[in-house]
Amino acid sequence: MTKHEKVTPQIVLFLQIMSISLIWVLVVSVIWWVLNLISLSNYLHDAQNATLAISILIMPLFILLAGILTYVFVGLRRNRFEDDEHA
Repeated sequence: MTKHEKVTPQIVLFLQIMSISLIWVLVVSVIWWVLNLISLSNYLHDAQNATLAISILIMPLFILLAGILTYVFVGLRRNRFEDDEHA
């Protein structure tokens, strides 16, 4: 038995779903962290310029990357099911 025969479609699907789940957990964690930094900066009467600049860059970037990963995963799964129906 070779290495390639041990990888089943269920293992690949599980790893793909875990990848998407972990990226969205990361996105939510980063957004929560940045919002916490903003509120802490407000509480401490600190300069919010750096915190707001970072949040304006980081939050959409992470959401975009997670959205692209999810879009690619859903597109690949949809194409796989359409190919199975036409075969």
